[in-house]
Amino acid sequence: MKFVSLLALPLLALAPIQQAAAEQFTTEQLQHTAQIRQHAQNSELSWQLVESLTTEVGPRLPGTENDKKAVAWAKAQFERLGFDKVWLEKAHFPHWRRYHESGHILTPSKQPLHLTALGNSVSTAKDGLTAPIVLFETLAELQAAPAGSLAGKIAYVNYRMNRDIDGNGYGPAVKARSSGAVVAAQKGAIGYMMRSVSTSHHRFAHTGGSHYKEGVSKIPNVAIANPDADQIARLIALGEQVTVHINIQTEDLGQGESYNVIGEITGHSKPDEYVLLASHLDSWDLGTGALDDGAGVAITMAAAKHVAAMKRPQRSIRVVLFAAEELGLWGAKDYVKAHSDELDHIVAAAESDFGADVVYAFESNVHAQSLPIVRAIAEQLKPLDVAYIGANSARGGPDLIPFERAQSSPIFALHQDGTDYFDYHHTADDTLDKIEPHKLKQNTAAYAVFAYMAADAKDKIQAK
Repeated sequence: MKFVSLLALPLLALAPIQQAAAEQFTTEQLQHTAQIRQHAQNSELSWQLVESLTTEVGPRLPGTENDKKAVAWAKAQFERLGFDKVWLEKAHFPHWRRYHESGHILTPSKQPLHLTALGNSVSTAKDGLTAPIVLFETLAELQAAPAGSLAGKIAYVNYRMNRDIDGNGYGPAVKARSSGAVVAAQKGAIGYMMRSVSTSHHRFAHTGGSHYKEGVSKIPNVAIANPDADQIARLIALGEQVTVHINIQTEDLGQGESYNVIGEITGHSKPDEYVLLASHLDSWDLGTGALDDGAGVAITMAAAKHVAAMKRPQRSIRVVLFAAEELGLWGAKDYVKAHSDELDHIVAAAESDFGADVVYAFESNVHAQSLPIVRAIAEQLKPLDVAYIGANSARGGPDLIPFERAQSSPIFALHQDGTDYFDYHHTADDTLDKIEPHKLKQNTAAYAVFAYMAADAKDKIQAK
């Protein structure tokens, strides 16, 4: 008797969950979900979109001619795909441009130095900057350096990012990129250099956003390829004084203007409530922005289209391709300001901005009363080998940070395998060949299932 009751416990525990899911979705709705999932897995649409964007437009640094072409491309694609509403919303950002970058180790022997200017960096003099470097293993070590100790020198932070499926090494590493130049200048340095925020062994430098601080001298700010970082570390370990020459030419062009491009599939009975599918249209200028974030653009656009092609949901699905994410989430910030009085109309928000490897887990950040809907969605993601994380503490992609701060939108994460993502992130190697079509289809199917079910649930998903 005891043996039988133990077997029955899991079924008894599941019964309330299954009952709650049945209250939210009919058998017909679940059949539509399965059809949407299969349709997305069989479709080439997401591949066609990312191929078109990266081939016909290429890199999309905010404010450039290619950025304008990308906006026109996105609007035309939404219209071609038959979205019910397509519109543009202005976004403003600090307009920065890169023109030239080069570098060499000069002593103890002349060697090429593969580097890139970090976003927002000021230029060196026209003939460059030559100075000895002082190595620090972490930003904290640089912060602890005595005031004035780096006068006439280049501060160099050699922090090594760890590799993990969820990219958890990015946060600690990116601190040196964001504020390293400020700390270095406060110590008297005339330039700042860092190991790329990267897990790669290839000789590509990784760019990314950086910032200055009012009242602190603005100094040139670069990242170097990991093999070059290792070379410098070996030379210093030998007791050598390493002197480098760097030459970067950039320009601050003041305030720039671009657009969030928005396409909407309008819900049939509750059109003012909507699922927000996010990605960002801009990219850095070194590669073609395939993984970051051409893939996300393609996934979100195609997912919404697949839903509309099979079954129009009760609520709307709004795809927002944000502008100027790379320079500081500017498009997302402007969207939140423009829609501040209606953010509670968002029933679910998720962003695809982590490459194109498979979605391996699904997580929510919603009010507890909406968890039955979340679990029902998770159940329909299982055929795609997507596991459910029940902690209910999801953090969305970067463009959802302003939404999270507003505390008015239910946030979701469809976690992608990021083991190799930071090998290519923000480099010249971020190109279309890094995307595997079958993995892109799996992503698209996962977003389509999520979007349809969140939009068609009986009850509105509630924010915490």
